[in-house]
Amino acid sequence: MIAFTGFSAFAQEYELGLRLGEPYGITFKTALFDDYSLEAIIGRGSPNSGSYYRRSFENNPPLSSAIYEGQQVAGAFSAQARMAYEQSLNAEFDIAEGNLVGYAGAGVQVRSTTVTYFYRTPAAGEAGASRSESRRNADVGPEGFIGSAYYFEDVPLGIFAELGLFMELLDRFGHLKVQGAIGARYAFGK
Repeated sequence: MIAFTGFSAFAQEYELGLRLGEPYGITFKTALFDDYSLEAIIGRGSPNSGSYYRRSFENNPPLSSAIYEGQQVAGAFSAQARMAYEQSLNAEFDIAEGNLVGYAGAGVQVRSTTVTYFYRTPAAGEAGASRSESRRNADVGPEGFIGSAYYFEDVPLGIFAELGLFMELLDRFGHLKVQGAIGARYAFGK
């Protein structure tokens, strides 16, 4: 949000709301120029699959003799900074009241989780000692998205739905995650 402060001279309207989906959280959006907007989202994202974490463990075991037994994921955090190009679709769909907007954009996303791995080590004559180790898993990369929003005529409220794709650059290069969300934002500051 601090990055958006420099653009406040251009912005005419701000929107604050909730985003439900992947990831979910609080969204703050501001108009930048005629057809462009900036958005910041802070919230929580879902963890990756069990096989994703198992592969991470097997690529970097705490001990060379460690045998993977499972994992527990907690504290999933997500932050996004995005820019979008927006265009009114009222004429295409013959909408007389309110404003239907289509948009597409790109941004950067940071995701972080704490993963506790459970493993055992072989011991002579025993099943092996059970152990655990906690690690921070941080994913950073670009995202692309498309969506649509409807702004009501008499109420300063907009609802939206979107679909996107996130690609990890840091941690596991090239790992893709499909994301989608619905939500609502309250418009103010005009």
